[in-house]
Amino acid sequence: MSLKYYIIYKPFQVLTRFGKEEGKASLADHFNVPSDVYPVGRLDYDSEGLLILTNDKSLNHRLLDPKFSHEREYWVQVDGAVTGEAVQQLRQGVQISIDGKPYQTRRCQAEIFETDPEVPERHPPIRFRKLIPAPWVRLTLGEGKNRQVRKMTAAVGFPTLRLIRYRIARITVDGLEPGQMREMDRKEIYGLLF
Repeated sequence: MSLKYYIIYKPFQVLTRFGKEEGKASLADHFNVPSDVYPVGRLDYDSEGLLILTNDKSLNHRLLDPKFSHEREYWVQVDGAVTGEAVQQLRQGVQISIDGKPYQTRRCQAEIFETDPEVPERHPPIRFRKLIPAPWVRLTLGEGKNRQVRKMTAAVGFPTLRLIRYRIARITVDGLEPGQMREMDRKEIYGLLF
């Protein structure tokens, strides 16, 4: 079996799988890869950004097993003028709900972007409201629970408007637009991840 590795920029409102569901767009609508290649992990339908596709089961295991912690960096546009206090709460960890049970997130890196990051246009764009700021926050986590980033920003009073996974370890979406893909070889991807 030939091992294949791709990094993609998953567009907004695309399912993180190749199969169809209720008329929603899936990865198959944007990316043409061998039939044995699957996404490692997931990004929510309403999130966008970096996703790794591979048929390498060993890589899949190392990226998804919590004992092999690695950084994931998210760029999060939030609703309202996020405060330094809220950012400090994010850093310390906040209580969210996972599968109906309380969960305390681990400490993480969090900071407000001084100027908005350069990101691709989103279609459709977020709802613009002239009088309510929508700043960007950089969150770097070592864990990945279901809808964790959205739950974290909501817990500190600033719901997520737009969520982009920018980086996994040392792999970023730099140079990719939504719907674009880059193939990598094993040495390159393992070198950047581990």
